[in-house]
Amino acid sequence: MRILALDIGGTAIKIGIINEKGEIIDKSEVPTMAQEGGQALINRVFNIISQYENIDRIGISTAGQVDHVKGKIIFASDNIPGWTGMEIKKRIEEKFNIPTVVENDVNAAAIGEAYYGAGLNNKSFLCIAYGTGIGGAIVEKGEIYRGGYGSAGEFGHIITHAHGKVCTCGANGCYEAYASTTALVEKVKKELGLTEVDGRLIFDLINENEKVKNIVDQWILEIIFGLVNLVHIFNPSLIVLGGGIMEQEYIVEYIKENICKFIMPNYRDIKFERAKVGNNAGILGIAHLAMRM
Repeated sequence: MRILALDIGGTAIKIGIINEKGEIIDKSEVPTMAQEGGQALINRVFNIISQYENIDRIGISTAGQVDHVKGKIIFASDNIPGWTGMEIKKRIEEKFNIPTVVENDVNAAAIGEAYYGAGLNNKSFLCIAYGTGIGGAIVEKGEIYRGGYGSAGEFGHIITHAHGKVCTCGANGCYEAYASTTALVEKVKKELGLTEVDGRLIFDLINENEKVKNIVDQWILEIIFGLVNLVHIFNPSLIVLGGGIMEQEYIVEYIKENICKFIMPNYRDIKFERAKVGNNAGILGIAHLAMRM
């Protein structure tokens, strides 16, 4: 079996050919060019698919809230304009006549971690991805818990600051407005008067600039406060921390050293692990779901 897996993010589309053993036999990446809008993006997806032959199934992992049965985008922010309402599964199957599964990107990454990574020996855990925003997934016995209407796990939009910053969702005080990578970058720019800043530069400066270190430590506390809420709600034995910024060991160690100060004693038997599959989690997870169609 040959599965074509696409992981559509705000910046790039990761592409993989995965076999029935879960092995990546080919991998590439192209820019999403999300600002061009949903119709241009689906045309880009069609173009990618047309370049491959002998494909048995297609898996699409994508940003946005997804109706995984219909393979349709329920809601997407303006990071991908016009993506809301896109009937991805229907349009791909009509054009290529190949069975297709569509899933939210963090859900797909969580399945990738469950079967190939940090959750391999623990099939019930939370997965949280920190990046432009904050995405979440709830894995219970190796399956995604979806809630009553299919969109459970929007951890980025729990309120951690009443009447706080305006979030991209339109609410005020959301977790991702304070604890996302975007929030950290904006804070450093504002406090240091810089214009060109990214996560890598920030952690290059952390040992040289005390002000940067203080900003980072306060930002990690924002991460911790959100995690404390989730620990007390779900009582998980494992939380998997994903997103490129979590490759910084400093963050994970700071969380492990400080979070128990804020957690009730009987909830403290919990592990925090960095995502192990990394950038391949999305394509592996969606391929796994495609295999099980």
